[in-house]
Amino acid sequence: MERLREARKVRRRFANWEFIKSQPPKLRIALESFVETGDLRTAAALAGMKADEFVDFARLEAGIPLVY
Repeated sequence: MERLREARKVRRRFANWEFIKSQPPKLRIALESFVETGDLRTAAALAGMKADEFVDFARLEAGIPLVY
C-alpha cells in the first residue's frame, strides 16, 4: 500500500499539469486517471488509444513517469 502511495506522489510531482489541464475532456480525464491510479490500460481505454500510444503520450507530452 505504501508503495502505491509513493508511486502516486511521484506521478503527481512530475506531471505537467498545465499540459494536462489544456487537453480535451476525454484526454484530460484519462491522464488524470493515470496519475492517480497508475492503471495504464484503463487510462488508455478512457483516452480511446492503444496502450503503447497512450504511454508515449503520457510520458513524453504530459511528463508522467512510469513508476512501479
